[in-house]
Amino acid sequence: AVAAAMFSAVGVQAQTTSAAQSNTVGQTGSIAKLDSGDEKALKDMAQANINEIAAAKIALSKAQSSEVKAFAQQMVNDHGGALTKVQAVAQQKGVTLPTEPDAMHKTMAANLEKQSGDAFDKMYMENAGTKDHQMVLSKLQSDAKMIKDPDVKALADAHTPVVEQHLKSAQQINK
Repeated sequence: AVAAAMFSAVGVQAQTTSAAQSNTVGQTGSIAKLDSGDEKALKDMAQANINEIAAAKIALSKAQSSEVKAFAQQMVNDHGGALTKVQAVAQQKGVTLPTEPDAMHKTMAANLEKQSGDAFDKMYMENAGTKDHQMVLSKLQSDAKMIKDPDVKALADAHTPVVEQHLKSAQQINK
């Protein structure tokens, strides 16, 4: 619920900011393009959400533990909502986002598909749960320091505490 509230607050802020930017459109009639760092940060956020959703969907069908299934459902809900926000900003900014998991996560998905029972639960929680969230958190924190665009910055700032919470949850389940 906290995550949903944060993401909807960011949605409102992003809409307000983009409305203000629409009013400052240049004489060419196009919105100023994002700089390459901001565009990369937006694509990174989209990719992280896509990767998490894909792994979580596998976990929803294969996880044995109810705790792992609940975690996977939370990932689908939170990362699905976050991806929608990222896509909205990307559309406003004219940025084309990835639409499927990256190569590393396709490989992880293939490996997850081969597992079952406790082995599946352990592999999913270690990889999609802990390692991915550590990696995404690190990237978000470093990207956030460099982001110039206020809409992209708002997304990164909203994603960070959610990813931190996911990491804490994953670490608890892994114990």
